[in-house]
Amino acid sequence: MPKRSFEELVELMKTLRGPEGCPWDREQSFSSLRTFIIEEAYEVVEAIDDNDRGAMVEEIGDLLLQAVFVAELGREEGTFDIGDSITAIHDKLVRRHPHVFGEVKAESAEAVLVNWERLKQAERHKENKSVLSGVPAALPALQKASRLTEKAARVGFDWRGTEEVFSKVEEELAELRVAVQSGSNEEVEEELGDVLFTIANIARKLNVNAEQALQSTNRKFTRRFEDIERQTRARGQTLDQLSLEEMDALWDAAKLRGL
Repeated sequence: MPKRSFEELVELMKTLRGPEGCPWDREQSFSSLRTFIIEEAYEVVEAIDDNDRGAMVEEIGDLLLQAVFVAELGREEGTFDIGDSITAIHDKLVRRHPHVFGEVKAESAEAVLVNWERLKQAERHKENKSVLSGVPAALPALQKASRLTEKAARVGFDWRGTEEVFSKVEEELAELRVAVQSGSNEEVEEELGDVLFTIANIARKLNVNAEQALQSTNRKFTRRFEDIERQTRARGQTLDQLSLEEMDALWDAAKLRGL
């Protein structure tokens, strides 16, 4: 099968949005596409996590379609088109890589990140923007906490070492216990948020992606719990017929089998 070009995809989107195109596609708007963009991005991530190259091919195509779709809406209203987006990212990459296209030296990935953040900070200063600007409001909370503190750390606002963050976790846990004793749901929510935010900082200091770590644990929990369900069905029982001790025993067995 011959490979299609990017230009063909752009033209196909124009056809789908055209008078003789698809009624559903013609009804879409910037806001209606928001959910699909997020879902497709997560499906790309899932394909990467599964190390499934075939799924990567399909899901990257789906995500690319969303970018082309949004750009087509912009072209129709006369504000921008896909060429503007390509030009913007092309120019940004050249501008943010002076160690490749200029005279700046950067011998390590860390040096590249420091220089990247310095350039971004200079751009934000010209536009009177915060150091934290650019962190999407719609990011999952744990991932957003990591990105916010990562940006702050790059300009020097950070704990000196991991042990300081562990101490902060203990402090926040103590405050959470006090909030629980107070009986105030608002205080509990606030203090629990502080605990989770500090945990995200521990992950960052340990060079671990907090979002990925939690997703990995979610998958592990799912595997083991589903095994408990299978073992219970094999016995001719349902979960509500088991005691907590019996379920714990099945969980330990699943763990021993490497699930």
